Amino acid sequence: MNNTNRPFSMRIFLADGDPEGLKIVEKSNRTGAAVVFSRANFLDAAKRRPEFQQTGVYILVGPSEKSHLPIIYIGEGDPVKPRLNDHYAKKDFWTWGVFFIAKDNSLNKAHVRYLESRLIDMAQEAKQATLDNTNSSASPNLTEAEKADLDSLLHEDILNVCPLIGLGVFKKADDRGRSKNVLYAEQGAITASGQESLTGFTVFKDSMMRKEETNTIPASVHSLRQDIIAASVVIDSSDYYTFTRDYVFPSPSSAAGVVLGRSANGRTEWKNKAGKTLKEIQTEKAPTSA
Repeated sequence: MNNTNRPFSMRIFLADGDPEGLKIVEKSNRTGAAVVFSRANFLDAAKRRPEFQQTGVYILVGPSEKSHLPIIYIGEGDPVKPRLNDHYAKKDFWTWGVFFIAKDNSLNKAHVRYLESRLIDMAQEAKQATLDNTNSSASPNLTEAEKADLDSLLHEDILNVCPLIGLGVFKKADDRGRSKNVLYAEQGAITASGQESLTGFTVFKDSMMRKEETNTIPASVHSLRQDIIAASVVIDSSDYYTFTRDYVFPSPSSAAGVVLGRSANGRTEWKNKAGKTLKEIQTEKAPTSA
């Protein structure tokens, strides 16, 4: 475990008694709360739940027909209900959403504008989603103390809840840094390096990505390659592409497939310097039956 992380608990309240219905998520001993809703139950929930009348920052989420990455829209409302009503009528892409409030009603318009600005910046930096926002949000003038409190809410509440509800769009390459267990994928002159991460597999900056694709490349891998090219995660280096930054992929296989331009089993493609595959490394670490 990372020494900077401490165990904590989350409380998920199923307001409708339905696992697929409205959820209210709270971290233990914190003032923040997240309200998770689907487009299908939005109108009913917005009528009867008082949380929709509070000031908050929200994220709308939906699939893309053109990209492997989800589409998100980040906004704020004082309160959130009128803004969400407007998006229900005018934005077609989203299928579910979440908004974050303070249970003590301590957030004001300037506070949620600050949180909106920070989340937009983080989503743009992570490049794990297609951002539907057309303009960046200007950060308001706040005191140093206000910013400190809001950053605590951002990191302790919002960013801790997002992965729990399946929204991993703000996380860059694993903050734990590079371990000693570096793995490599190679094909001809193409060489890439990376490591397993908590959320998938991280390919390191300066790794190569093959330009050519095979005819049998999976559609999801082709889409992911197009996504990272469009997002400038890789740049054209004449004979190949080069990663401009560490980048987290959903799995070792998706990472290997993108690098090599073909269908790939990441557990056998990624190897350490001794030539041992990820599968062999994991098998050796697995406990033996008594």
